[in-house]
Amino acid sequence: MPLVRFGAQFVLDATAWAIALVLAVVFRYEFVLSNIAWGALAGLVGVAIMLQFVVGWGFALYKGRYTYGSFEEVRALVLAALGVFGILTLPVVLLGTVFDIARSATVIALPIALIIMFAVRYAKRLYVERKYKPGSQARRTIVYGAGYLGSTLVRRMLTDPSSQFLPVALIDDDPLKSNAQHRGVRVLGTFHDLHKVVEQTRSTDLVICIGRADSTLIRRISDAAMAAGLQVKVLPPLETLLERKTSLADMRDISIEDLIGRHPVDTEVETIAGYLEGKTVLVTGAGGSIGSELCRQIAKYSPGELIMLDRDETGLQGAQLGISGHGLLDTRDVVLADIRDSDALSVIFNERQPDVVFHAAALKHLPMLEQYPDEAWKTNVLGTLNVLEAARAAGVSTFVNISTDKAANPTSVLGHSKRVAEKLTAWMAEQTEQAYLSVRFGNVIGSRGSMLPTFTALIEAGGPLTVTHPDVTRFFMTIPEACQLVVQAGGIGSPGEVLILDMGEPVRILDVAQRMISMSGKDIEIRFTGLRHGEKLHEELIGANESDERPLHPKISHARVGGISPERLNKQGWEERMLAYPRDNNATSIIERIPAGDLR
Repeated sequence: MPLVRFGAQFVLDATAWAIALVLAVVFRYEFVLSNIAWGALAGLVGVAIMLQFVVGWGFALYKGRYTYGSFEEVRALVLAALGVFGILTLPVVLLGTVFDIARSATVIALPIALIIMFAVRYAKRLYVERKYKPGSQARRTIVYGAGYLGSTLVRRMLTDPSSQFLPVALIDDDPLKSNAQHRGVRVLGTFHDLHKVVEQTRSTDLVICIGRADSTLIRRISDAAMAAGLQVKVLPPLETLLERKTSLADMRDISIEDLIGRHPVDTEVETIAGYLEGKTVLVTGAGGSIGSELCRQIAKYSPGELIMLDRDETGLQGAQLGISGHGLLDTRDVVLADIRDSDALSVIFNERQPDVVFHAAALKHLPMLEQYPDEAWKTNVLGTLNVLEAARAAGVSTFVNISTDKAANPTSVLGHSKRVAEKLTAWMAEQTEQAYLSVRFGNVIGSRGSMLPTFTALIEAGGPLTVTHPDVTRFFMTIPEACQLVVQAGGIGSPGEVLILDMGEPVRILDVAQRMISMSGKDIEIRFTGLRHGEKLHEELIGANESDERPLHPKISHARVGGISPERLNKQGWEERMLAYPRDNNATSIIERIPAGDLR
């Protein structure tokens, strides 16, 4: 079948040359057919056909290399035709009078042949696209975004007969694209024209196809689309799409992560992450949500060796599955150890000699640590000190401590323990004069035990969905976003700094709860339980005495914290500081209930 297909293409191209040469000679002799040397012309046509086969084969026109009617095929076709023209023209110019062939014949024939070849391919392309166009059962879809991703998605939709979506309009807020069209699908307006476009096209779906869309923009478009009666779908962030070709399978229903978590940071990560190439990299807490994703991202930058350390053997198995494709747990890339055990850490660091360390191991649940502050001291403070001491002894050149926004003006056991960890890291930077630094960010969406999985479980169970306070807000980012910042920090941070991502506006938890209930389609009650001890109504990213300098990137702040030496660690004083805060800081002491129906 392929042989027949590409043989037919050659026959069409050969026919194009034959027609072009005959017409060229006829035009040259002004339709006086008796003046034409038909025998010589037939010979010239035969030579042109043979040359088209040889040159066309050389440019792979008849080997199935190019998509039919693509720009790549057109370029190869032009080069092949020019090759045939060049070879034919030389003998015609030199010997044309001998064989009674007009010297201008090939010059006139070239554009005619190309026009015929182009026309045949264009007609075939139109036929193929019409043949594979989705049927009448496909949902009429608006594509929001007329850039590269939007045009690619439109093409995929129009050439997939099994597609459930038929693009009928494009929307783009760039005024320069107001008259653009892709595959016959026109840009019909901007965000403000959405309702009009829906009425004009009778659309049922909208796909957000903007590679760098942040959560604020997605919320704005999603709210307007749903108000217009459209079902909303979204493409993953651009970084994810660049790892593979765009396909219709990338489209998915909009999720709560899209609405509150996208914070694209344009940084040349590949350049910045060059410090990992060929180096031995160790990650503590590698079995956790942040640690395992961090390991996956590090693996992309060709480290010489990646060591995943955790005390949770099941978590390590999951991390190994995500990176190596197996969970055998019998290789040197997984290390079972507890950061509380300084002797074990010393042995591991001295034996493996890591160059770069990412310290993700920590206890993170605020209310649990309020009950058991000793555990926060042992893990988040002394455990961090153990890792720092082992890193210094092994000559680690880059150390990135993963912190939290709760360390800025801390009011909880968790916040104070992570603040001390930042100070210990800053002190070690002074001692080693190496890039020992911290990274601070807000709530991580989808991490183990975090808010969204908890809300999802409560909704699936039929409720009620518990929220601490109607006005409580938090900063959010996704796990990949958080890990991207961590990897960047090791490349752009200076010793003793705390790097903080500008996470945009904080999100009201009640709004998240309402959206999740609305998206579930269930009638779920929201119950307010009051702030727990140590919790803030509104989190902060930068402490009161910290600067907000952004020397390298407009969305990444570089703050400094004062160092604290191990000799100054005072557990009793630390505990007294915990007790200095009132035990009852609940802004809502009476449980309130609001029916879900009143929230929509």
